[in-house]
Amino acid sequence: MIRGLLGLLLLLVMGGVLAAPPAVARIVQAEAVRSGWEAQTPPLQGWEPVTLADQWQTRWPDHDGVVWYRLRWQQGDAGEPTGLLLDYTCMAAAVYLNGSLIDRDPSLVEPLSRSWHVPRYYLLQSPLLRQGENELLVRVSGLAAYQPSFGVVDVGDAAVLQARYRQEVRVRHDLQLLDTAIGFVLAGVIGLFWLLRRKEAMYGWYALSAVFGRMYDTNFVATSPWPFTTTDGWQAFIAGCYVVAAAAHTVFLLRFSERRWPRFERVLMGLAAVAMAAALLWPQWMGPHRNLYLVPLIAFLYVVSFTFMGYALRSGRRDAQVLALCIVLPILVSLHDLGVYMGWYGGVSYLGSFTSPLMLLGMGFVLAYRFANTMKRVEGFNAELRHEVQQATSQLSETLNAQHALELAHSRAGERLQLVRDLHDGFGGTLVGAIARLEQAPQEMPRSKVIELLREMRDDLRLVIDSTAREHADLAEMLVPLRHRASTLLEAGGIDTYWHLQDLHGVELGASRSLDLLRLMQEALTNAFKHARATRVDITLRRDGDRLQLQIDDDGIGLPASVQGSATGGAGMASMQLRARRMGGDLQVGPADDRNGTRVQLELALAR
Repeated sequence: MIRGLLGLLLLLVMGGVLAAPPAVARIVQAEAVRSGWEAQTPPLQGWEPVTLADQWQTRWPDHDGVVWYRLRWQQGDAGEPTGLLLDYTCMAAAVYLNGSLIDRDPSLVEPLSRSWHVPRYYLLQSPLLRQGENELLVRVSGLAAYQPSFGVVDVGDAAVLQARYRQEVRVRHDLQLLDTAIGFVLAGVIGLFWLLRRKEAMYGWYALSAVFGRMYDTNFVATSPWPFTTTDGWQAFIAGCYVVAAAAHTVFLLRFSERRWPRFERVLMGLAAVAMAAALLWPQWMGPHRNLYLVPLIAFLYVVSFTFMGYALRSGRRDAQVLALCIVLPILVSLHDLGVYMGWYGGVSYLGSFTSPLMLLGMGFVLAYRFANTMKRVEGFNAELRHEVQQATSQLSETLNAQHALELAHSRAGERLQLVRDLHDGFGGTLVGAIARLEQAPQEMPRSKVIELLREMRDDLRLVIDSTAREHADLAEMLVPLRHRASTLLEAGGIDTYWHLQDLHGVELGASRSLDLLRLMQEALTNAFKHARATRVDITLRRDGDRLQLQIDDDGIGLPASVQGSATGGAGMASMQLRARRMGGDLQVGPADDRNGTRVQLELALAR
């Protein structure tokens, strides 16, 4: 048993030895010398020994420009591919190996390229790589206010260093980029909630905080200071974004805690606006001196966050407690990032991006929790509301039924009244006239006269029926029966009939005016049939803007001299004038213009 365990342990040890990575040499000793911005070669004098990682502002506090770093190592086999990994170069750099340029950032002077957030990896081979001593020369451009530095250098197995390089790029750049993208998406989603529910100001403050916070995070992925022309401009801008994000985050926590401190909030947002304006107007001061206002602001944020955690514990609100838990880890990680920023230890990786999903989960829970509570309140309210709605529905149904019955009765009464009015005004007048004629006639009235009276009464009754049946029809539809009867009557008397109807679609005059118009046309056509001795009748009815024009021409013998120019004429003419006045129109009866015959003209407004 013991031998078996020893054998297993030996196999594990051997496996570990066999799996051990090939040797990688780390270079931490170098020489450094400073020079001006335009120097293309290092100075011959002034080299100083340094230990990597090196931040030159501790040695040359006011030096803005270039520092050259020189490193040497011994290479065994130059024919074997060798990896070279530069851990950190801030801000921009050019790399030379054995006097040959192998890498260079796009801009080594202002505006400086920003390659500080990713390592540099190179695969070296002969003849660039020499057997024996090799010299690496790195030209680093930077500004003393922004921690210019040069990190450690690793030389060795290409596969190992390439894997390390990819891992570092993933942590320092890719995750930062993902964090920035997630932050912008979350800000957009929460912002939409606020746009849809403006009274939920908490969401608006969170969206504002997230937008400016993610704009600050672009500092970790940007490769140039664009759209600014200097590093000071860029650094001042992102510092201003951090101030606005911190102020908005504070107001968000106040709103989430159901607190309103109007004076404090106005002062806080006013200071944030002043800081952003100063960053844009005076970047040459706000950039290099950003620590003077950022460090106190960071301390203020810690106080705000811990105060909110205390509130979450005291309030007993589940959503507040979950959000507080989601804030704890980012605060702890921010202590690490603050140490990297201040240079308290030699790290170069910021880990805040790893905590972004926690805030995403926290805000997602807050939204879901509030939605669930709202649904519970709605469901509880529904039971009470359902009973009240049913009661109101039954009352409304009874009221609607009664109203419907009343409206139906009113409608029937109106129809009866309209029918009575039409019969009285039209058919009644015709009937009274017929009775009077019969009473005044001789004892033996010719049969033809009686038939004529009955036909007049029939035609008038048809007009009443047609106008009542088509009460809501347009004028073109109401003309159809009259047109058919009149054309049949005139053609039976050898009179050609020509109808000209223009733009009548949609014209509605109402039942009363339509009936008057039809009776007027019937009277005019009847006169042409009985008295004109015509062979042709032209009927023109058209819409001209907001007016309706009627013209009836015949080629008969014309009007008697006693009737021409008269305002009344006979009984038929008087009836036509009366109907025209009731319609609000102007009726003219006279000779035709270009031929013998009679012309009846009527013009009236469509609306009345």
